[in-house]
Amino acid sequence: MASTTQDRTPSAAVTREERKVLAGTLVGTSIEWYDFFIYAQAAGLVLAPLFLAPLAASNPGLAQVLSFATIGISFLFRPLGAVVAGHLGDRLGRKKMLVLTLIMMGASTALIGVLPTYAAAGIVAPILLILLRILQGFSAGGEWGGAALLSVEHAPAGRRGFFGAFPQIGVPIGMILATATLWILTSSMSAEAFLEWGWRIPFLFSIVLIAIGYVIRRAVEESPVFEDLMRRRKESSAPLGQLFRKNWREVALTAVVFIGNNAAGYLLIAFFATYAVAVLGMDRPTVLLATTLASFGWLGFTLWGGRVSDRLGRVRTFQIGYLFLALWAIPMWFLIDTANIVWYFVALFVMTFGLGLSYGPQAALYAEMFPANVRYSGVSIGYALGAILGGAFAPMIAEALFGATGMSWTIGAYIALAAVISLVGVSLIKEPKGIDLHA
Repeated sequence: MASTTQDRTPSAAVTREERKVLAGTLVGTSIEWYDFFIYAQAAGLVLAPLFLAPLAASNPGLAQVLSFATIGISFLFRPLGAVVAGHLGDRLGRKKMLVLTLIMMGASTALIGVLPTYAAAGIVAPILLILLRILQGFSAGGEWGGAALLSVEHAPAGRRGFFGAFPQIGVPIGMILATATLWILTSSMSAEAFLEWGWRIPFLFSIVLIAIGYVIRRAVEESPVFEDLMRRRKESSAPLGQLFRKNWREVALTAVVFIGNNAAGYLLIAFFATYAVAVLGMDRPTVLLATTLASFGWLGFTLWGGRVSDRLGRVRTFQIGYLFLALWAIPMWFLIDTANIVWYFVALFVMTFGLGLSYGPQAALYAEMFPANVRYSGVSIGYALGAILGGAFAPMIAEALFGATGMSWTIGAYIALAAVISLVGVSLIKEPKGIDLHA
């Protein structure tokens, strides 16, 4: 029989178990994305001279492009992580995979903090860095799907958008934690000290965060939809085979829908601060602080976007977000290029309105697009493929575009194009709000 969770009225108070679920998905996802984003921030600030030293000395521009490229390498392994975690998550449960991915992400991040640099180990240093980055990508590929489904499948039918927004806001919270940590460090030590040893601190700090997340996630109960599925399931062929036979269109659409948001989001995460410091000559700690504060807009608008989608529908909320993002993508660069910290903050904060509305409803939309027995696989693989097409090489593309043209607005045109592609993709989806998740 189906769980009563889905049958409760939308206005009913959040239960104690639901609060534990929301806390578990939020805290765990925030910590995992802190791990992921601390690397992205470091790639823009220090990794090129540390791990690509000879190239950084002879051709710093190319070294920076390659440093950003290491961000994208991990995305290529997200689909593998999504396939493995999705398959096991559909058979063994959402909770078990969430605990495993949390530990994997934390271990790989902490190990980056103790890696030797090129000066100490030569070519071995960047090879080890890339291997650990691959492990991060594998872990991230399985993380989001499990967290999204655990929250949405515990939600009353009329509040799935709101519940699903909690793992979503883990992304801006992770960015806030990563950027704020780097701001504190760069403000409290010299540039030389940060380059020599200070950059290791945020990676090692992951050990503390992972321990906290592990305790919280262990206390969360399994998804009621998954438990109901286990009660009803008979011996059958692997769900993954069924996914690609019957739900390939949904996988493709979920990938396309994520392109615009992920591309713009990763520029906010990894590119804007580097551009402001390296090209415009702005003060690094001040830029990091402004980026951190602007990220609170992403957090707030994402949570609001999930709530709004419970009223307007997932598709309509996405459409509004992507239309706004496409229209703002080019004008924002004229504010950034003033090299004024206030206008820099305004440009980024306004962009987060479009980011939030095209991210908050994502967990609910994706969950409602797939049947229960292939849902973890479907949402995880679609999300991972969209990340490859969207954010994987967005900072590298932005760096290359600016290097080739010298005009920052061309980066805005790239964001606008990605947003339009995703706008078309989401418009091809029939509104799924309120469907029975037990089916």
